[in-house]
Amino acid sequence: MNEPVEIQSRDYWFKVIEMLQQNWALFDPEPEGVVVYFFGDTGGVFDQLRFPSPEEATLALQRNGFRRYADDASASAFLRCPEPPFVRRDHPNGPIYSSGRFWRNE
Repeated sequence: MNEPVEIQSRDYWFKVIEMLQQNWALFDPEPEGVVVYFFGDTGGVFDQLRFPSPEEATLALQRNGFRRYADDASASAFLRCPEPPFVRRDHPNGPIYSSGRFWRNE
């Protein structure tokens, strides 16, 4: 794996999974809408989802327990955003969001 993933955005979203572990998301525009990249604390991209618009991506992230880092004043006190380079890495549970196992569409 370890293939580089170029992500332009630095508008981080996060979801606390358990103590000392977060899942992170960034989304970049593409011709058909946006792609949301999901990665862990070390910058390993383990999944991605596509949405028709940034607004739909934002609503989906919120519906699934993600919070925008810049909007959460307390987050910077206990969390550090993963920094590039981002690389593809397998998640122990596979593609957890795109499989639908841990992703709510409604």
